[in-house]
Amino acid sequence: PKTKTASLSKASVAVEQQTKVALIRIGTRGRRQNPHTTTDVPTYLPDKTILPCNLPREDVRDAFISLTAASLADLPPASVIGTASLRRKSQILHRYPSLNVQENFRGNVQTRLRKLNEGVVQATLLALAGLKRLSMTENVTSILSIDDMLPAVAQGAIGIACRSDDDKMAEYIATLNHEETRLAVVCERAFLQTLDGSCRTPIAGYACRNEDGNCLFRGLVASPDGTRVLETSRVGPYAVEDMIEMGVQ
Repeated sequence: PKTKTASLSKASVAVEQQTKVALIRIGTRGRRQNPHTTTDVPTYLPDKTILPCNLPREDVRDAFISLTAASLADLPPASVIGTASLRRKSQILHRYPSLNVQENFRGNVQTRLRKLNEGVVQATLLALAGLKRLSMTENVTSILSIDDMLPAVAQGAIGIACRSDDDKMAEYIATLNHEETRLAVVCERAFLQTLDGSCRTPIAGYACRNEDGNCLFRGLVASPDGTRVLETSRVGPYAVEDMIEMGVQ
């Protein structure tokens, strides 16, 4: 058990150093398998799989990166922004309908920055959490506030999943859990499940503890072109049942 616990702890440290590894799936022999970003975790987990653990959450905000403008508001009309995220696209176009969004803007962080430097686009948005984990924050032009760009469900959160019938593994990873983050992710994913959404749906959701110690949840669903945006917010106790109910409502 000590060896397994130590190995898992080392795995969690390695995960923190990589932007694209935000979910560790524990296989039948306790080996790390199939890393994904938590944002890309399916709305409904595979049978006999649970997500009982989250590490402390990184900054959930999006970073604006451009060589010619200080912010989205400073971009001239018809400027092209590269992002494959429908969530980002819909919120950008809702606020700045004169801008153009290039959806086919994919690749790792380095590839996207190269395209920006080559003039393929005038700006892009990337998760600040990923840039921090890659030690690439020097590329950030400015940081968007939560009011300007509501984050994706579970953005910045690293989770560890295991089989539902593996009590020993669940016990091991419970020692790594950051409960405040886990409850926030549970609330946000309940919202996503209620809307039957995915990372290919213009849905955003963010739960956090407010100054009174309660949970403040904000949710958003939009049309891909940004012409329609529906937002909601709720406040309730920072407890699992209440937070699930907030996400569902």
